[in-house]
Amino acid sequence: MKANTRIFGEIEVADDKLITMEQGMIGFPDLKCFALIFDMEKEDRDRSIMWLQSMDDTDIAFPVINPHIVAEDYNPNVSEEIIAPLGELTDDNTYVLVTATVPRDIKEFSVNLKAPIVINMDNRKAMQLIVEDDYPIKFKIYDLIKTIKEKAGE
Repeated sequence: MKANTRIFGEIEVADDKLITMEQGMIGFPDLKCFALIFDMEKEDRDRSIMWLQSMDDTDIAFPVINPHIVAEDYNPNVSEEIIAPLGELTDDNTYVLVTATVPRDIKEFSVNLKAPIVINMDNRKAMQLIVEDDYPIKFKIYDLIKTIKEKAGE
């Protein structure tokens, strides 16, 4: 599938790499088809911001990040009934992301730990859900990311 995106220009995504969200994203129920875009130059995409690019509305892409970068013990409780439409989830096929907010003041950089995106990488079905746990919607991470980069020597 080819798409002319606002952020990345023209991209081509193989059909077997498309992610389907039957319920759409929270606040965007009509967006159901996505591609996960990340910098191929990076050795470890789990340490960087990626983009969940809508293929339904190519002007929309959500910055996403692996929550374990900023909250190593992140382990939200999710009802089996809620995630049943994703199919059988295992440690090997489950990929969890959270949306990031990057405002003008970078010190306000935050991630939404309350509404993770769960992806079954075997069938590429995904959903964004609101967890019952007491995770914040705006978990500020600027200082944490700065410390991680300093430790990595970047």
